[in-house]
Amino acid sequence: MNGNASLAIASPAIHTWSTDAVPPPQRLDYWIGAVCEGFLEMHVTSARAGSFGATLESAPLGAIGVNRVRGSAQDVYRTQRAIAHSRSNYYYLLCKTDSPWVAVQDGRSARMLPGDVVLVDSRRCYELHLLQSADTLSLELPTAWVESWLPDAGDQVARRIDGQSGWGRVLSCFAQELSPQGALKPPLPVALLTDQLGGLLALATGAAADAGGSAAPGEGARAALRRRVLDATRERHAEPGLTAASVARGLGISERSLHRSLSDGATTFAAALTGFRMQVARRMLGDPRFDRLGIADIGFRVGLTDASHFVRQCRRHLGLTPGALRRQR
Repeated sequence: MNGNASLAIASPAIHTWSTDAVPPPQRLDYWIGAVCEGFLEMHVTSARAGSFGATLESAPLGAIGVNRVRGSAQDVYRTQRAIAHSRSNYYYLLCKTDSPWVAVQDGRSARMLPGDVVLVDSRRCYELHLLQSADTLSLELPTAWVESWLPDAGDQVARRIDGQSGWGRVLSCFAQELSPQGALKPPLPVALLTDQLGGLLALATGAAADAGGSAAPGEGARAALRRRVLDATRERHAEPGLTAASVARGLGISERSLHRSLSDGATTFAAALTGFRMQVARRMLGDPRFDRLGIADIGFRVGLTDASHFVRQCRRHLGLTPGALRRQR
């Protein structure tokens, strides 16, 4: 998209992007640029590239952005490269009322029915598969605002909120009443509307969590955060010099929250990371398929670049040196 062209039309307070502004062969490329400008950096593909068409309307409601998308079926990808290029990040609360679709984040795949609601976090990769059309309400929510309402916000992403029952239905109906046009002339004070949204979001996600288990309030959230921290540490254990700060940034939480979640489980980041590294080292040293690798190579593969340090860690945590573990096999 030409950065010198003005894309805002319709109203000084409502920004509108429409593929009608360009010839058909250019419409998908134009739309990718519009999404990147109107929302944030993402990649879009469509099986209907030859007949593609879409519009995006956006207006602020206090600190919240109210966005309406209409158009052709498409697949939206939030990638690591896009995350690295973004100046700011948000949670997005999404609701689609006309057809099923799929949201994917953190290894979860939420199969959404019309009226269902889902939360995604732009600080981590996600995918949106809008299978029949792109007609979607998207509420852009500041991360600090969401996390003030949801202590376990990061664990709520890509979890389907049933839009047909309970508090999920109330949240869905409330969200559907929001529009860029309505944001210009809100029926109530903005602070009251946004507080209502935050309260309903907390109720709807809390109801969803209660349906999945009987943990005491707060206990389930802390356990879920601890699982996320441990899973991320396990996945990244092979990175040399991995730190708690790096894992916390990747999860979109504070380093203090990371350490607190692990201390609740009577462990530390260093202990968890070492444990994961030693588990993998034991498995590799016990498997003949890895005999072609030297001791230093195995240490490097589990994130320990200093061979002597790797030997000391094995002796301390596994009871034997790497060579002795191999011979013992």
